[in-house]
Amino acid sequence: MTTWRGASRAVIALALVLSSCSSDTPGGSGGATPAPTAAASPAVSEQNALATATPIKHLVVIFQENVSFDHYFGTYPQAANPAGQPVFTAAAETPWVNGYLANTTLLTNNPNTTSAANLKTSVAPELMNPFRIDRAQADTTSQNHNYLAEQLASNNGRMDSFVAYTGRSNQNKPGSGAFGTAAQVMAYFDGNTVTALWNYAQNFAMSDNAYTDTFGPSTPGALHVVAGTNAGATQGTGTVADGQGGWTVIGDPEPAGDVCTKDRTPVSLAGKNIGDLLNAAGITWGGFMGGFDLTAHNPDMTTGCRRSMTSPITSRSVVDYKPHHAWFQYFASTANLKHTRPSSVAMIGHTEPTLDAAGSATPVHHQYDLNDFIAAVKAGNFPSVSYLKAQAIGDGHPGNSNPLDEQTFLVNTLNFLQQQPDWKSTAVLILYDDSDGWYDHRSPNILTSSFDATVDQMTAPGKCDGLGAVQGVGLTGKPVNGRCGPGSRIPFLVISPWSRVNYVDSTPITQSSVLRFIEYNWLKDARIGGGSNDANAGKILNMFDFTNAPHLTPLFLDPTTGTKVAAAPAM
Repeated sequence: MTTWRGASRAVIALALVLSSCSSDTPGGSGGATPAPTAAASPAVSEQNALATATPIKHLVVIFQENVSFDHYFGTYPQAANPAGQPVFTAAAETPWVNGYLANTTLLTNNPNTTSAANLKTSVAPELMNPFRIDRAQADTTSQNHNYLAEQLASNNGRMDSFVAYTGRSNQNKPGSGAFGTAAQVMAYFDGNTVTALWNYAQNFAMSDNAYTDTFGPSTPGALHVVAGTNAGATQGTGTVADGQGGWTVIGDPEPAGDVCTKDRTPVSLAGKNIGDLLNAAGITWGGFMGGFDLTAHNPDMTTGCRRSMTSPITSRSVVDYKPHHAWFQYFASTANLKHTRPSSVAMIGHTEPTLDAAGSATPVHHQYDLNDFIAAVKAGNFPSVSYLKAQAIGDGHPGNSNPLDEQTFLVNTLNFLQQQPDWKSTAVLILYDDSDGWYDHRSPNILTSSFDATVDQMTAPGKCDGLGAVQGVGLTGKPVNGRCGPGSRIPFLVISPWSRVNYVDSTPITQSSVLRFIEYNWLKDARIGGGSNDANAGKILNMFDFTNAPHLTPLFLDPTTGTKVAAAPAM
């Protein structure tokens, strides 16, 4: 068995997914995809042969969970550096972000200490300023991140009511002071805990002006990063009437028909997503999720929809696959509802009809396990566009995950990719599905308004609006409710030999900006349509530098500490 040196058994289990070395990962036994034969690879892969608008031939979108920008980067690039913790020291001339260092009164006289809503809570006002937490407090409770709650916390752009509406006390590990109250929502980590992310920002590029496309939890974000809209849904859990006889997703419904779905009223969406455009153009792509392969066994021998891992940080066992995070499973054209396995590693990224156990033809609609991504890349079949979702233990979602387990996943993934021959033409985007309700001081500029009498409350009862905003539209072009946004500010990093170095961009962007880059690079600016935000999302091109030679020296980090190492850890 392959291991990471010095890693605990639980960390080894997490690394297994990225090294594809367990008995049930591709190439092993247990019903998983067999290893490719040793056929000679073509001199130029089909992905590298494609004409693209930029030198990027492979885009990897790592879609993480539940982090606001200030929660991870509020004091970037200055870390406290207490004894015994990983050290982060910023390089000379590192740019500041729009965070606490540029707005120091936010740390000592925050608007949350005086807002009427917060003063009605039992939390003392002096506990409502932002405060630092570190590795010893990595196991936080998930905050309230519902569509309505986040609007109320934003309070018409005042950003002053988070304790009252999104704050939750720490139920995982009770603590003292603000950490033990609903004022925990004001907490932030720095470069001594999210060390790898700060090092990636230091050596590549990031945005300090990126937002979710709408308020609310995971599923709306997952839909926007692949389709640019949360409209066009069937009625079910977490939906709101759109005012046109249809439904909009504002909660976390599971996808209808997925064999792992337990939701009694799951939903599906009409309309197109980016997968449909890539299919029409004959471009290889895939959605790769931890736990998707139901034939595989984890080291603890869990399998099927209940494959799970135990965190070395929290000692909790967490199921790998979360159906409501499964972007493409909501759309009939891209769903792989039975989790049917690809016929071979060579076919990963391609649409193929495959016979299921009953002998019926079941298309494998580009939805795979995270192991399949590793196997395909190793075999020289690196898809043009890959969406990655960590096993729940590594996705960053409080309760399921934490910054340290998340760091292990991110670093293992980036260390692996930087060792590949195609790294020279690869870009990795790291962004988040929602803010989890964590405090962020920066008010979104509402461009898409909504007027549901119950769930829209940002600017007035029944109203989420902004100066010059236009009501969101549905698939038919008619105005619909449930799409108010942009919502909350989130981290967004570009890691590539072609990214700018030690660069912070302030171009307004959202999750749908991922779509705009894919469409620009591969699809000659084709659009999804149906009211998708891809048509007006901000561009991420400023975080790239395509005029100078790529910086090909890899940045290898330690998966436990997030600090720089001379070579990738031995596997």
